[in-house]
Amino acid sequence: MFQVEKDTVIGEVVINAPETAPLFQAIGMHCLGCALSTGETVEEACAVHGVDPDFFVAKVNEFIAAQAE
Repeated sequence: MFQVEKDTVIGEVVINAPETAPLFQAIGMHCLGCALSTGETVEEACAVHGVDPDFFVAKVNEFIAAQAE
């Protein structure tokens, strides 16, 4: 199962767990397909959007695990 870490690049998440896109969009990360997503980490994006990266990573991983069940 794919696991997201704070240093995971957003583009990697979109490729490996596209079902998580609404979670990113809900906190204001609407540019999942733009050039920045291929080089920006989840932690960097969280900092820009004022979101706690530890909390967000935990929620994304919980969502991925639930989808796998």
